[in-house]
Amino acid sequence: MPSQASPLWTPCGFDHLMRNPRGWLVPTDDYWRLWLQRPELALVEESCAAEQALHASLMASPTRAVASNELDAFEDDDARANHRLFLGFRDAVIAAGSLESAYAGFFKAGSVQIPPLFLDLVVQALVCNLLDGSDDAWQWRAAEMLFRRQRVRVQDGRVLSGDSEVLDMLNETGGLGAVGRLLMQSGAAIPEVNIEVLSDDNAARYLLSRAGQGRFNFVLDLTHEIQRELSHGLTLTMNRSQSGLKALAQVLQRWVRHFHGVVVQVQPEARVDDEAWRWHLGLDAESTALLNDLYRGVAVEPERQQRLISLFRLTFDDPQDMQLDVRGKPVYLGLAMNAEGLLKIKPQNLLLNLPLARSI
Repeated sequence: MPSQASPLWTPCGFDHLMRNPRGWLVPTDDYWRLWLQRPELALVEESCAAEQALHASLMASPTRAVASNELDAFEDDDARANHRLFLGFRDAVIAAGSLESAYAGFFKAGSVQIPPLFLDLVVQALVCNLLDGSDDAWQWRAAEMLFRRQRVRVQDGRVLSGDSEVLDMLNETGGLGAVGRLLMQSGAAIPEVNIEVLSDDNAARYLLSRAGQGRFNFVLDLTHEIQRELSHGLTLTMNRSQSGLKALAQVLQRWVRHFHGVVVQVQPEARVDDEAWRWHLGLDAESTALLNDLYRGVAVEPERQQRLISLFRLTFDDPQDMQLDVRGKPVYLGLAMNAEGLLKIKPQNLLLNLPLARSI
């Protein structure tokens, strides 16, 4: 059945994908045409005759075989390289039968030959599939973390995560691109671009913004639940009405179920007190290294520990879905920023490193 068109991140091509009986995404010809119109592959004024001919032919028949001599005839080396990468990606997806199968296969091969941009665009489409029909603004915003690098900072006791590309552009150009950079260099005043922390008050505006230029302009609050120590050793936990960490945990639950067909529960944790800690995985490179060191008993500097944004406790609804040696034990997940405050989640880690009784 065809997927329902989603207003979010439409450049990823979700509205040009079909669902197979398993619910996984299968490209249509229009999906590949969208790729051919991306800046990396679109024709420019300098495109040679061979590039123009191949581009026109692929737009007419996007899945046709391309002979090596057709690419060899390109005059521009970058254009030739970009087309080779695209065709390799296209052929891998077609051979796999779905975006999900291809995505998992890219990492199982042991050496990823697919450009990171291609992987991020695939994940974009996959999370659109996971959340299609949902109007939960926090889950949609948390899902951006699976394919968009974040810049994290602590402000007034809150852990705030914003899109790094957007924030860096605002810092450099005021959000006005090359014109804004020139204005800033000349000392001229530039209009203020509004960056908002997602809240009950603006959640509806975020959902409406997803198809426009401001679709990555909202910041997600990743602060843990607030706890107050009471007398007699009691602790009062005050739940916030909306939690970015809770929303991210729900997205990760959907991701695991979609790929592995198993039901898990993911819960944010401020700390882990588990003498029988048996299995962990990082959701990013920084937390992977940090958790590995902590597990081995390696001393970790306080500054490095402070980069840990959150831990998560993952449990399987059915322990039979787990490897026998860790059956019934929780899996601990880590989320951390690097020394520059940047965070890039690697959702493939949940495909490769969970203790499953069976693989995908």
